[in-house]
Amino acid sequence: MDADTGTDTGTGAGTDAGTDAETIKRILTATGDTWAVVGLSNNESRAAYGVARVLQRFGKRVVPVHPKAEPVHGEQGYASLADIPFDVDVVDVFVHSGLAGRVADEAVAIGAKAVWFQLGVIDDEAYERTRAAGLDMVMDRCPAIEIGSL
Repeated sequence: MDADTGTDTGTGAGTDAGTDAETIKRILTATGDTWAVVGLSNNESRAAYGVARVLQRFGKRVVPVHPKAEPVHGEQGYASLADIPFDVDVVDVFVHSGLAGRVADEAVAIGAKAVWFQLGVIDDEAYERTRAAGLDMVMDRCPAIEIGSL
């Protein structure tokens, strides 16, 4: 399911993997405050725009990652995760499931501590690869919803 359009593009079975409350809490409270948001642009009608604003209100540094590399919410944008010249704690993924696995692999490559697949973004194989690499991972959840309940 595409996080922004609701179109079913899933590549996984949609298991409960990546949804345990302890992992969600750990990522939101203890993993770090620098979040790269893949798919974040200045398009205010996209979910990523609003979620990034909520993350900022909760003290997270939001780093936009989008081909346009435009600044969003006062933060410099980058065309890819590899272009970010500082450490990233969490990679928040707002791309459809068919592309999300590649982003998770890039998150591992840059040394991120966790990957968060947004609502409707599911890739069970990417989940397994990312966890095997030692990263925390959440799928099919929204941090803006979860952080408010902590």
